[in-house]
Amino acid sequence: MTDANGLPLSLVVAAANTHDIKLVADTLDALQTGRPGGRLRLCLDKGYEAGWLKTYLQSRRYEPHIQSRKEESDASKNTDFKAHRWVVERTHSWMNRFRRVLTRWEKKAENYEACCILPVVLSSGIKSYWDRF
Repeated sequence: MTDANGLPLSLVVAAANTHDIKLVADTLDALQTGRPGGRLRLCLDKGYEAGWLKTYLQSRRYEPHIQSRKEESDASKNTDFKAHRWVVERTHSWMNRFRRVLTRWEKKAENYEACCILPVVLSSGIKSYWDRF
């Protein structure tokens, strides 16, 4: 899960054959930030469209926004539209530049999670450094 700028907020490690929709609860539990009392927007792709997931997210005070690629391309013709889909994909691409993250060599999930946290720390440090100028 990332914020609107692509900075990772939470991370969950699971087997490669686990569908992402099964990891939503764990990902939200790993999230350490949030505004108490307010509803948070959660932008998802069409793979997360399920009735039970929508009610689950609303019970946790999240407002799910699910758009297909066609709906997003139709909305992009509007000049006020800002695409959200590429932010997470850009973050994954940046993290995959680290060889230890791209190919999992570690047997224990805890070790691999630590290898995934290193690019997150580096990206947040670089981002906060360049924000000063």
